Amino acid sequence: MKRILIAASVLSCSLFASAQSGTNSPYSQFGLGTLAEQSSGFNRGMNGLGIGFREHDQVNFTNPASYSAIDSLTFLFDVGMSGQLTNFQEGGKKLNAKTANFEYAVAAFRAARHVGVSFGILPFTNVGYKYAATEFIGETKTSSYTNTYTGSGGIRQAYLGVGWQPFKGVAIGVNGGYLWGGYDRSMVNSYNAESTANTLSKYYSANVNSYKLDVGVQFTVKLSKKDELTLGATYGYGHKIGGNPSCLVISTNKQTQVADTTSYPLHGKLDLEIPTTFGAGVMFNHNNSLKIGADYQYQQWGKVKTPEYVTTNNVVDYSMSSNLLKDRHKVTLGFDLCPVENGRKFLDRVHYRAGVSYATPYLLINGHDGPKEMSASLGFGIPIMNRNSLSTLNISGQWVRNDCKLFMTENVFRINIGLTFNERWFMKWKVE
Repeated sequence: MKRILIAASVLSCSLFASAQSGTNSPYSQFGLGTLAEQSSGFNRGMNGLGIGFREHDQVNFTNPASYSAIDSLTFLFDVGMSGQLTNFQEGGKKLNAKTANFEYAVAAFRAARHVGVSFGILPFTNVGYKYAATEFIGETKTSSYTNTYTGSGGIRQAYLGVGWQPFKGVAIGVNGGYLWGGYDRSMVNSYNAESTANTLSKYYSANVNSYKLDVGVQFTVKLSKKDELTLGATYGYGHKIGGNPSCLVISTNKQTQVADTTSYPLHGKLDLEIPTTFGAGVMFNHNNSLKIGADYQYQQWGKVKTPEYVTTNNVVDYSMSSNLLKDRHKVTLGFDLCPVENGRKFLDRVHYRAGVSYATPYLLINGHDGPKEMSASLGFGIPIMNRNSLSTLNISGQWVRNDCKLFMTENVFRINIGLTFNERWFMKWKVE
C-alpha cells in the first residue's frame, strides 16, 4: 500500500507540474518557447552533464542506455523542483522577477538481468511572459500607442524507457515519449484617448499531441583495476508534432466598437516541428569516487519551420518559415566527487558536484542572433539513510546568463532541489 501511495503522489505532482510554467522570459515568445532542462537532480549539480554517466542509484534519463546500470535490489523515485530569480537588463534599465516550478517526477527499476526500465514526466519547453512597451506618435507626443505582450504554456513529455546491456561494457537504450501541451500568446496594440486609430489584437495558439523518440548507447572500457572510461552517444528523432498553430487577428474600431475578425491560416493546417538531436559524452571514473565528464549536443533547429505572421504589400500571410531558428551547439564539462561512497563518515558519503556549459543561440530575432547561453552550477548529493532505504537529497545552485548585444540580457540564479527515494523493493528476506 505504501508503494502505491508513493507512486500516486509522484503522478499527482507530475500532473500538477504539467500546468505550471518554468520561465518568465520574453524570449519564450519565440519558437516553441524556452528549452527546459533535460536532466534530473544529480545531473543539475554538474550543469546537466550525463550522456556518459552510468549510475546505479540515480535516474539518468539523459541517456536511456544508463538504465541497465540500475541496482537490482532497488526501486528509484526521483522528484525535483526549482526556484529562480531573474534579472533583466536592456537599455540601462533593470528588472527582477521570481518564479518557482515543480519540474519532473521519474522512476526506474531493474526488470531483468542487465535490463533497466524507467518512466516519468518532465518538461520539454516553457512559455511564460508579460510585458508592455509604449511609444509616442509624432513630435507633439500627444498621441501614443502601447503594445502588450503575454504568453503562457509549454510542452510536456511523458516517457517510458528501457536500457539493456547485451555484452559486458556495451549498453543500449530507448525512450519512447508522448508530447502534449502548447501555448497561448497575444499581442494587443492599443492607442491613447487622443488617437482614433483602431485597436489591433493578435492571438496565437497551438495544441500539441504527438510522440518523441530517443535512443542511446554506452561503451565502457576498463583502464585499470580502479579506472574506467565510458563513451556515450544519443540520438533524438526530429519530426512534425502537429499542434495546428493558428492566429486570430481582431481589429476594433475605437469609436463604434465594431470588431473585424480574421482567422489564419486561411487554408489548410500547419504543423509544428521538433529538431533532430545528436549527443556525445565521455566519463572517466576513478574507483567510483571521482567522475569527470564532458558532453556535446547538436540540435538541428535550422531545419525546423515555425509559423510567422508577415505583411507584404498590404497582403497578410501566416505560414511556416525556415528563417526564424538556427542550429544549436552546447558543450558541458563537469565532475562528481564522492570521497568514500560507503564510508562511515557522513562527509565522505556526500557527493560534491560542479559543471559549466556554453550554448550557441538557436533563435533568430529580426534576422539577428538571439541570446547565447553561458551557465555554471555547484551541487551536493546528501545521503539520507534509514532501515529500508538509502535516499539522496540533491541540491544545486545554478547561474545562467542569456546574453544578447542587440536585445535583452538575462541573468538567472536558480536553486534546484531533487529527492531520490531508493527503496529496497526486491530484497529477499531470510527467515530463521
